[in-house]
Amino acid sequence: MAMTVHVDIVSAEELIFSGLAEFVALPGEAGELGILPGHMPLMTRIKPGAVRVKIPNQVEEELVFVAGGLLEVQPGLVTVLADTAIRGRDLDEAKALDAKRRAEDAMANRSARLDYAKAQAELMEAVAQLAAIQRLRKIRH
Repeated sequence: MAMTVHVDIVSAEELIFSGLAEFVALPGEAGELGILPGHMPLMTRIKPGAVRVKIPNQVEEELVFVAGGLLEVQPGLVTVLADTAIRGRDLDEAKALDAKRRAEDAMANRSARLDYAKAQAELMEAVAQLAAIQRLRKIRH
């Protein structure tokens, strides 16, 4: 039997995933992070992107899009506290494309720095969602 670690992925609204995993991969601020059972304790911020969870005896990885948040690794427990989290199967490409288009328009027609920064953050989130959708498509095909 493979070694496992308990993983909880939580958004402000709900518990998205809770269970055992062989590994977790996610977008850290300094790059992609891979967490295996026995990983040293760690706390770091995460960027918008896909969290991949390899579940024992399951071929397909679970995919959850997060719009940023925190990662905490403790012995036997990995916790992802996400600002927003969406299960891979619930991602909507049309909505993400629309959000990307709106953010690009807002950046092009900027009137204040605050609006530009907000539009830039929304653009980054939409692009990360689209990348997660593409990754999910590759996994399924």
